[in-house]
Amino acid sequence: MLGVPPLEIGSMPEPRARRVRENPADGTLPSVSDFFQPVVRALRDLGGSGSVDEIDQKTIELMQLSESVTAVQQNPENDTRSVVEYRLAWARTYLKNAGILENSSRGVWSLVVAGIDPNSIDPTVINRTARERTGGARPAGAETADAPPSDVQMEWRQLLHHTLTRDLSPAAFERLSMRLLREAGFTQVEVTGRSGDGGIDGKGIARISGVLSFHVVFQCKRYVGSVTPSQVRDFRGAMQGRADKGILITTGSFTRDAVREATRDGAPTIDLVDGDRLADMLKELKLGIATELVEKVIVDPNWFRSLEDA
Repeated sequence: MLGVPPLEIGSMPEPRARRVRENPADGTLPSVSDFFQPVVRALRDLGGSGSVDEIDQKTIELMQLSESVTAVQQNPENDTRSVVEYRLAWARTYLKNAGILENSSRGVWSLVVAGIDPNSIDPTVINRTARERTGGARPAGAETADAPPSDVQMEWRQLLHHTLTRDLSPAAFERLSMRLLREAGFTQVEVTGRSGDGGIDGKGIARISGVLSFHVVFQCKRYVGSVTPSQVRDFRGAMQGRADKGILITTGSFTRDAVREATRDGAPTIDLVDGDRLADMLKELKLGIATELVEKVIVDPNWFRSLEDA
């Protein structure tokens, strides 16, 4: 009910301010080029295709990136993604432009040639080929991630993140979460946030096929950073004995350890809604987000010239 596929960024060259090659072995951040071979290797391990989340997770495992590396935010002021997620998205885009990957409208990425050897991939060639295919041009709106936020420059996700974290009060974000759950099919949803409530901000009832029902509590975190496993554990402790399930909603992201903690065996499962998933749900439910179709006007000179022959 809460599952919405993530969206992928467009084809743009890597921002110049971020173009630095670093060594992941010493705990620093890998560059976009460092991800080329691991991404292809990850797709081979996944059977030739995978979703963005699957590819990212498998790549991180193959590269053995630490939690301290994957938790670094790209731009906490207006972006929910980590640096690793951001650069992985660029890596997929460059590999696609180089003819090595392709992706479907459903967000599934796959290898163009199933048996490709990851070791045969030369990052220099990938970078050159990708830029040649895009003409080396810098599309409008391809500003660096450090550019100041504005309605014109920011893509809609960044603008939404900026609005939720800067313009909305914590109380208003709780009411937004309540409305979101109602629109998603929950009933008897209310905000209950009170001091001494253990961090529980609201509750509701989830009904499955009109027969089964689950008492749910939710917590809202209007963050620009990452939610940690200790915060997930604290929420679970507060919900035990009071609900069947818990939902943790944040404008930020969750660390890998936080995700593991939320689904730990033997403990009540907590559903996680990060900033990207929240944006997708708001867009799908049309809550504060409208999608417009732009009219394209085409003039046919041949039609007018045909009048000369009449």
